[in-house]
Amino acid sequence: MGCSSCGTKDGKPSGCKSNGGCSTGGCNRLNVHDWLANLPFTDPSISCRIVEVTFNNGSRKEYFKNTTLHHFSKGEMVSVEGIGGFDVGMVNLSGELVRMQLKKKRIPEDSADIKKILRRATEVDIQKMEENKSREKEALARSRAVAKQLKLVMKICEVDFQADGRKATFFYTAEDRVDFRELIKIYASEFKVKVEMKQIGARQESAKVGGIGSCGRELCCSTWLNEFKSVTTTMARYQNLSINQTKLSGQCGRLKCCLNYELDTYLDALQHFPDHVDVLLTAKGNAHLSKKDIFKNLMWYTLPDSNKQYPLTIETVKRIKAMNDNGQRPEELETAEVTVSPGKVKEVEPQFVDVVGQISLRSLERNAQKRKGASAKPNKPAQPGRDKPAESTHQVQKSGSRPPVREKNQDAKQAQGRPGGENRDKSRENRPQGNKGQGQPPREKQRQNRPAENEPRQRPTIESKRENP
Repeated sequence: MGCSSCGTKDGKPSGCKSNGGCSTGGCNRLNVHDWLANLPFTDPSISCRIVEVTFNNGSRKEYFKNTTLHHFSKGEMVSVEGIGGFDVGMVNLSGELVRMQLKKKRIPEDSADIKKILRRATEVDIQKMEENKSREKEALARSRAVAKQLKLVMKICEVDFQADGRKATFFYTAEDRVDFRELIKIYASEFKVKVEMKQIGARQESAKVGGIGSCGRELCCSTWLNEFKSVTTTMARYQNLSINQTKLSGQCGRLKCCLNYELDTYLDALQHFPDHVDVLLTAKGNAHLSKKDIFKNLMWYTLPDSNKQYPLTIETVKRIKAMNDNGQRPEELETAEVTVSPGKVKEVEPQFVDVVGQISLRSLERNAQKRKGASAKPNKPAQPGRDKPAESTHQVQKSGSRPPVREKNQDAKQAQGRPGGENRDKSRENRPQGNKGQGQPPREKQRQNRPAENEPRQRPTIESKRENP
């Protein structure tokens, strides 16, 4: 269920701009679900009176005592004790789950260091907090410029103003010790606040900035991870990962915290593998261990002057190690057969063809000819001489005169190979002789009018045709 400020209006998200999909308090970083909130307790008087309050959208968390008679639920804005004034934050946890958190962090409930909750935040408190929070971006840019002028090897990551504007906390990262005594004096004179400098690590800096990891999800350090354990390359070697800094490093520049997630599983599985078997002595040379496969219980070795890897079972490695302890060397490595499980069928990858730039004019012409052939009538026989290019019926002379008229016998020959040529000739008899389609006599008359073999053919001239218009 989305919070009331995340609803959509006119198709656009409002409120926290979370597209109407966040849960109650989901806009707060390092948010925790109170799974004990709806469970009734027998004696409410002994319930935990400590409340966890978050500041600056979850960037900072602290515990406060609820000395009032009010019951604060998750998401309420409260005013708490600050340094020289008050601060405004949001309630994140309350009840028995806070007691479990305090026990985990070894913080006693009756500790004098835990401050108190003053009251519910009023409109004046919230308005004053928003005014001071608007100064943070300008103060961050100015603080970085001052540190650069003093030539201090440090980076100001975040500036957090108290709600009443009396104190400001400057978070910075540095490799070595920094003498910022002069820097504090300049900050106090420019911003008119009490200055507190707090050094954080690279992982805490990335948690404050936030981002998307290589897995496609939001960074663990900016969502739920609040304890940062040391990560070394040994953890990557246990998991048979290649030591590649670009792939193993996160956005903070350090090794990814997720390398710790599956480390215990690998360590439990590696207990069955023998120790001190990195090198096995054989007749062909020393075989060096390259990797261990905990899923198939195999150990892969490589021989000198060869890139081939030999999979050996755990029993084979133990037997060869016992032979080496007795001063014996096996002739060959008894490799194990690595087969694919029969239940898994290897999928055939689809072969995609890049057709960009492969279309030519010839392919388009062939497609056009196919479409013409498919649209032709089925009862119309194919014409043998149709595919050949027709000769021009008119010959244009260089002098610009009209072309000579075709002979009737030539048109008769073309009409013989066409079905229904006789009917066409009758309709063409009355056409002018100068046209392209000239009338043709029937076949019987055409045979009678054929000239003798030795008699030369006479081509009618244009002048003879013009006598009888």
